[in-house]
Amino acid sequence: MRTVQQWFDEYGESHRNPSNELLHIICVPPIVMTVIGFLWAIPVPPAVAAISPWLNFATLAVAAAIVFYFRLSVALGFGAVVALTALLFVVRWLDTLSWPLWATCLVIFILAWIGQFVGHAIEGKRPSFAKDIVFLLIGPLWLLGHVYRRLGISY
Repeated sequence: MRTVQQWFDEYGESHRNPSNELLHIICVPPIVMTVIGFLWAIPVPPAVAAISPWLNFATLAVAAAIVFYFRLSVALGFGAVVALTALLFVVRWLDTLSWPLWATCLVIFILAWIGQFVGHAIEGKRPSFAKDIVFLLIGPLWLLGHVYRRLGISY
């Protein structure tokens, strides 16, 4: 398995332009939130829902992502726990609104991806996930790594 730095180095090759980087900082968190929201909106069997409103496809996917992140970096894994848990709470709140969660997520998802593709048009390079789908998981971690570097935290 590649190291976190190897993933970051390869991901960074198509994210060098400051405008593209800024668009990723703005757009990646909402994309992650909407993917969580889409998964949250998938109905679970009533017996499962009766156990806990938190037991659903979104929390299972977040748990799997966190395991992947911890395998790459314990320090980034802890940051991912905080960030993804916060997004789960946002999604749970969005699910209480009168507008359907999936519809809210769809609008945000489309707008955020437009921002991503504008960034890559500015960069002049294709998104990394076109090369390897795993980069869809690396993108959010790369942003977290960016925050860690700014704060002087080692990963």
